[in-house]
Amino acid sequence: MGILAWIVVGLIAGWLAGQVMKGGGYGVLADIILGILGGLVGGWLFGALGVWHGRGMIGSIIVAFVGAVILVWITRLIKKA
Repeated sequence: MGILAWIVVGLIAGWLAGQVMKGGGYGVLADIILGILGGLVGGWLFGALGVWHGRGMIGSIIVAFVGAVILVWITRLIKKA
């Protein structure tokens, strides 16, 4: 997947995670970063659990979304502490 596709997946996943998690947003750039990092976390998590997430853009968005939700949750826990 090219860098532009990573950015698009990250943007979509980060935005979706922000919508699902509610509360104060982090902004577009932070959403992209959380989405891309979420893709890494989600990919690792899905691989560790042996879950097949499919291929292509939709599978990548789902994996990145799950990872981004986890990252948003962790960052909010740290922010409150």
